Amino acid sequence: MKPFSFSRNEKLKSKAQIDRLFAEGRSITVYPLKLIFTEATFDDKSTIKAAVSVSKRHHKKAVTRNKIKRLLREAYRLNKPSDFNKTETGFALMILYLSKDQPSYELIHSKMTMLMAKFKASIENKS
Repeated sequence: MKPFSFSRNEKLKSKAQIDRLFAEGRSITVYPLKLIFTEATFDDKSTIKAAVSVSKRHHKKAVTRNKIKRLLREAYRLNKPSDFNKTETGFALMILYLSKDQPSYELIHSKMTMLMAKFKASIENKS
């Protein structure tokens, strides 16, 4: 598996997993991003599965939501190798965009870096 890829088996798609994530998950916020996560095991032996979401209430047009989701996935994809190389525990992640403003890639990338650092510190403190 390539380190900077975000392949199909790394995407969180299971409705049951997503429902469990929102019911039992813990969250970390670095405005305008919020990460909801929970420990999970997956049938395909993946360690991390992630999904992104943008509120329809704040961004009415699908074009705008899709652009923000592309930016979120790209920032996640580039930050992922440095954060998840050594983890054996499985995690389900949901990254939410909270702001009403349309972001630049630079903002998303810097906030994603901070969010992943907080997440990494959080899981290391728990262990």
